[in-house]
Amino acid sequence: QVQLVESGGGLVQPGGSLRLSCAATESLSRLNAMGWYRQAPGKERELVARITSGWTTTYTDSVQGRFTISTDYAANTWYLEMTNLKPEDTDVYYCYAGYRFSSYPYWGQGTQVTVSS
Repeated sequence: QVQLVESGGGLVQPGGSLRLSCAATESLSRLNAMGWYRQAPGKERELVARITSGWTTTYTDSVQGRFTISTDYAANTWYLEMTNLKPEDTDVYYCYAGYRFSSYPYWGQGTQVTVSS
């Protein structure tokens, strides 16, 4: 059973930065894609950023130019660097992993990001 452990959320003022981490118990070399979603209460989960095994990255329009997804294959970890944070970025952020050996994605436990003055 693959486990994803997230860290790095918290409270930050508008304009500030945070870095989220997602550590997997399975090698990233077996992934098709990995990334981050976010979800507010009562709303659908939204894709924030994604990176494939071929290094193709995708960002939702609202975070383009502010967020960066990156990976560390040696540590089986990926990151979401978030800069110039806005109050509308406040959400619970979930990392996910799509492994080639599984027909469904694995999810992290979620980490709260709150942007407020």
